[in-house]
Amino acid sequence: MCPYLRAVESLDDSETRQTGSQNSSWGLDLRTVSKFRRCCRTGCGKPAVATLTYAYSESTAVVGPLAPVAEPHSWDLCESHASRITAPLGWEMLRVDQIDIDEDDEDITALAEAVREAGRVTTGLVEPGEDPIEYSGQHDYTDPDTSRHPVYRTKRMEQYKQARRSHLCVVPDPEPAEPGEACAHGEGEQPNE
Repeated sequence: MCPYLRAVESLDDSETRQTGSQNSSWGLDLRTVSKFRRCCRTGCGKPAVATLTYAYSESTAVVGPLAPVAEPHSWDLCESHASRITAPLGWEMLRVDQIDIDEDDEDITALAEAVREAGRVTTGLVEPGEDPIEYSGQHDYTDPDTSRHPVYRTKRMEQYKQARRSHLCVVPDPEPAEPGEACAHGEGEQPNE
């Protein structure tokens, strides 16, 4: 029997409703909800066995074992899709079958943190040591100098770009000197004929 139909039929069962194992407002039997992560590819409902992560700064796609926790910028794949996926044009595809992590393996942990941190701060709009989401309790969101709202941030970035190029100026092309006029090599000298 379909889990959805089982949940709807059990709505009339007052014992189940009183035990709290069912969400009575929606008619869902929580015992029928699957607890495993599924493949993220459209139309695929197979269980995920691998995680795809893109390291944008290194132009590398990494398919590795299923991550312990689902992260926002990684994709879970079933065995079939994990074996067939390819990297974008010009990118390197890295397949990792298994990662043995000891508790004292600091190198792998440091590398993972470095890749995660590099992926977070790529736009230059957030300082490298700063968390882009967390604000202090006294943060003034309306202050144009510190607000991260796109209206204020775009203006600040434009000003920053203009200030960065302020030491440069446009120099007109020199016009060719006509006979009898002063030339650039010396005042009053006549060109040799």
